[in-house]
Amino acid sequence: MRNGLLNKILIALAATLVIVYFYPHPEANRYNYEQGRPWNYSKLIAPFDIPVHPDSATLLAARDSLDARFVPIFELNQLIIDTIASRLPDSPGNNYKARLAAELRPIYASGVVDMRTRDEISAGRLPKVRILDKNILSEMSTSGFTSPRDVYLYLDSVITDPDLHQYFTRANLHNLLLPNYTRNEEECRRHYEYDYLTLTADRGVILQGQTIIDKGAIITSQDFTNLRTYETMMAQLNTNRNRSHWLMIAGQFGYVALLIASLILYLHFFCPAIYDNLRAFTFIMSLMVIFFLAVVGLNYFVAQGIYITPLMIVPILVLVFFDGRTALFVTAVLSMICAGVTAFALEFLLLQFLASGGVVYSLRELSRRSQLLRTSAIVAVTYIAGYVTLDLLMNGSFEGFTWRMTIFLAVNAVLTSLAYIFMFLVERVFGFMSIVTLVELADINNPVLMRLSNECPGTFQHSIAVSNLASDAAQRIGAGVQLVRAGALYHDIGKLNNPAFFTENQHGVNPHDALPPARSAAIVINHVRDGLQIADKAGLPETIRKFIREHHGRGMAKYFYITDCKAHPDEVIDKEPYTYPGPNPQSRETSVLMMADAVEAASRSLQTHTKEAITDLVNRIIDGQIADGLHNESTLSFRDVPVIKEAFIKRLMTIYHSRIAYPTAAKPAEPDKPAQPAQ
Repeated sequence: MRNGLLNKILIALAATLVIVYFYPHPEANRYNYEQGRPWNYSKLIAPFDIPVHPDSATLLAARDSLDARFVPIFELNQLIIDTIASRLPDSPGNNYKARLAAELRPIYASGVVDMRTRDEISAGRLPKVRILDKNILSEMSTSGFTSPRDVYLYLDSVITDPDLHQYFTRANLHNLLLPNYTRNEEECRRHYEYDYLTLTADRGVILQGQTIIDKGAIITSQDFTNLRTYETMMAQLNTNRNRSHWLMIAGQFGYVALLIASLILYLHFFCPAIYDNLRAFTFIMSLMVIFFLAVVGLNYFVAQGIYITPLMIVPILVLVFFDGRTALFVTAVLSMICAGVTAFALEFLLLQFLASGGVVYSLRELSRRSQLLRTSAIVAVTYIAGYVTLDLLMNGSFEGFTWRMTIFLAVNAVLTSLAYIFMFLVERVFGFMSIVTLVELADINNPVLMRLSNECPGTFQHSIAVSNLASDAAQRIGAGVQLVRAGALYHDIGKLNNPAFFTENQHGVNPHDALPPARSAAIVINHVRDGLQIADKAGLPETIRKFIREHHGRGMAKYFYITDCKAHPDEVIDKEPYTYPGPNPQSRETSVLMMADAVEAASRSLQTHTKEAITDLVNRIIDGQIADGLHNESTLSFRDVPVIKEAFIKRLMTIYHSRIAYPTAAKPAEPDKPAQPAQ
């Protein structure tokens, strides 16, 4: 008991620490808000002067405008033509070098630039440039600019003197030509930044005491920028004051711990079956942590991502494996934890409250997985209706309504249908059994039940009768009806190995007559072991195997034991060979099955089925089991026993009710026959 409590404390503490670790830090983001949504807090007053920086739209427009009209800065290298001329090969005895240099000078006087710049000029993106000369900028048209490649092609086409052209070719001029106008990247960057800062200078100041934003006001792009500036200045101020962040984290820890503690107390007082089951307790805590992390992750990567997170999977899973009341409470605690992630806590909590109520209502009688689609539709309707209603309540108009939010809520509802996959995973990981799976197992077309119907028809009919008895009683005491129904149908499948050795399958011949009592008892008792082997081979879940294992508990095959005692009156007969392996029932459901199994089998031997006879039979069998201690390990209470007895008596009275005798129609009189002549 002490170890179980310690394990629960450690699990709850681990869940709390994980949640707090990923919780938004209040010092980094005092407010949660989004552009285009209402300001959900009280009026915000400037505690100090706040510069009004341009908003993002203004900055983007300024950047685009500057990119479109910025004139780049170039420098002229006047010595480049002399450098090129000096690199020309000598031509002894003639003047080819000087003549070729003379051809180059007027071209370079017009301007030569690199190929990238020439392409910009040709595309019309660079009609002019600024020339930097001794810290003085002057604009110059680029219409006369050319490139080294164009210079080479031009000279190649205009030189007509064969000797000069031969020299031109031999001079390898295309490797010597360089631009004389080059872009000054450093000056371009400096002037660009200066022009950008000029365009994006502060628009003024929000003086101390002035309003930054009013409650309920739609956050514009400029408001968003002002709020960001305010938060940055507040963070710097807090840092300068050496404000301790540990107190904030302690507050977060206390908030989450109190909510987790309230959930644990609820489970302890109202759902002891979950609280006492470490796997179930771990499942609930894991569910809280996993979906909180999903909320934080989606909200981090997607604006308003919290509204995409399919939180309604949580109440679906809790309802499917436990009950609706617990589903609502778990969802409420998770919603309050997640509310700290969003600025619109009231809106978020209302939507989750409405949707969780719709989930529990729509799945109150879950029997088919297709019902999850209906639940997704109900979640969508409740989400959108709640969103529209709250928008009208807070704003008095549809100004805050956005289709983006509506789409997010619709996507959330669609993702809720993924609960089908989560149900499958939970069943495999935690070993739980959903109501849907139990309904599917109770289908008589299941291969194991079909085989039981064909090979052991008497046992099959007995199992159906026990299922009806047990499920009726389970419903009256608040036990798992579908669980009992499915378990009852499979509890005797071990009789498939030796059907003729069980009374309900015999037709006048009893093979036990030729066997000693101990051997007969072994065959009968072994139907439990055989049933478990068949269940393992068929892949039946552990929940169903418990019914096979516990439906006789540590009871005895009394008929064969008494027979052996009568045959050996002077000997002490060992009871162990006549005792089932057990264990005794460990749950209310398996206890109800044990009672129903014994009562149904015994009721077939009654000579009369009066209310008194049935009542005496039910009381005798159930009281005998209790006296033998077969239900001592079960969670069945004394208050449940009279309810179970009453349910059995009423059901058996219905099964064996007397019928009226239908009168026989009178036969018509035969017509008179003609007299026979005397012989």
